[in-house]
Amino acid sequence: MNAVKGWVWGLLESNERTEVPMTIDDPNAPPVQQDSEGAQRLRGNLGIIQLVFTVLAFNGPLGVVAAFAPVVIGYGNGIGAPAAYIAAAAIVGLFAVGFIKMSRHITNPGGFYSFVTAGLGKEVGLGASFLAVTCYYILLLAVYAVAGLYLETAIGGLSWWLWALVLQAVVGVFGYFNLDFSAKALSVCLCLEVLFVAVYDVFVVAKGGAKGISAGSFLPEHIFSGNVGIALLFGMLCMGGFEVTVIFRDEVRDPDRTIPRATYAFIALIGLVYAVSTWAIIQAIGPEDAATQTAADPTGSFLNTLSAYVGTIAADLVVPLLITAGFAAVLATHNVLARYAFNLGVDEVLPQRIGFAHPSHGSPHRASAIISTLALVGFTAFVVLGAEPKLLYAQLSGAFGYGLITLMLITSVSVMVFMARQRPDDTTIWHRQVAPALALICLAIVLWLATTNISVLITAGTGAVAGMLALLYGSVLLGAAYAWKLRTTRPETYAKIGRQ
Repeated sequence: MNAVKGWVWGLLESNERTEVPMTIDDPNAPPVQQDSEGAQRLRGNLGIIQLVFTVLAFNGPLGVVAAFAPVVIGYGNGIGAPAAYIAAAAIVGLFAVGFIKMSRHITNPGGFYSFVTAGLGKEVGLGASFLAVTCYYILLLAVYAVAGLYLETAIGGLSWWLWALVLQAVVGVFGYFNLDFSAKALSVCLCLEVLFVAVYDVFVVAKGGAKGISAGSFLPEHIFSGNVGIALLFGMLCMGGFEVTVIFRDEVRDPDRTIPRATYAFIALIGLVYAVSTWAIIQAIGPEDAATQTAADPTGSFLNTLSAYVGTIAADLVVPLLITAGFAAVLATHNVLARYAFNLGVDEVLPQRIGFAHPSHGSPHRASAIISTLALVGFTAFVVLGAEPKLLYAQLSGAFGYGLITLMLITSVSVMVFMARQRPDDTTIWHRQVAPALALICLAIVLWLATTNISVLITAGTGAVAGMLALLYGSVLLGAAYAWKLRTTRPETYAKIGRQ
């Protein structure tokens, strides 16, 4: 461990942040972009399609359809489950109205961190950034666990945790280069995932389902049956990832056009895919039996119907595709977390050297190395403690979902305050007040549902629930307290928090 620590800090100290050297392997590379204050900026050349695929990879469509859709059916509102995804997409769409408009006036690609700072001040903004880093770190450990399990199942030869360590090494290499490099790999993975899910849906419909095709899922008596709160809660959790479009602002072509289009395209596509695929699972099992069977066997419901409707070849292919889905999710999560760390380094909240972009690739290579090291440390701790991978993934995913909803609620308040204060010329009352207010109300309801049903998200007992809540809310308080301390001890650093 000391050797790893020495290597990482050696990397951080290898170049001063103010230097922009050229690399030997690419003598014609353009210089690293800098803003008016000399802060380094990342660079890339992502288009709309590449950005949508990068965000989709973070979400993992095949994994959601296989693992989460049956849970929404079995433990949520039964055959009305498809409506939960439509409702979740609508809430996120409302949130995105003000969020995307505000992004045109936020030049700092810090995601929730920069948005909350601009609206609610530096203390709350830094608290939100600490919460975001905590959430994405939790999710990173979760997806490493499930990806390692997929590799053990499909290939064998090594234990799940050894496969996860191999995957960490591969992701570390990809994270060293810029987002264009990662996007090429993610695009291939996502095309295979989406195609596979679409084939499943088509085969179920073509064969008429178990008892004929029915639209009963969209009748009010079914939509509001069962536990609507749980259905909506998991529906929102499955929408995670849309917000990272703004984090890649410096790495896309024409961000003022690319980011809005990619964000709305993602929300519409993912809402439609999950609603249709959940409906297809219900049709494949049969509306009368869908809730009972998915509750009894959430993880096997999709796989069983896949074999019955598409064939054994498809059933054999699904595990390798789940592996690519796991890889895509790990890489996308790693990239998001590295960019949060990079921006905190640029603002000197974290060590300044972390905010140094690679002179040739324009990537957050130092931040990526730090994230790889932290992932190794956290993952190793879980392995030493004997954590079971399925349980680990479920608990950590639940914690991430709760934190994401909290972040969105805080950001909604920030958007409303910012819009009321600035009244940008390119906005209307719909962007400034109506949509953000509706999103805030909906998110407050979802957060209340998440809190009152926390045992469904975190099933490891009251101790685990208390620990999770303390970690998430504690990270907000810690960030705010640190900002308050910087205001008096390092005012020059305080002034840089979330700077535009």
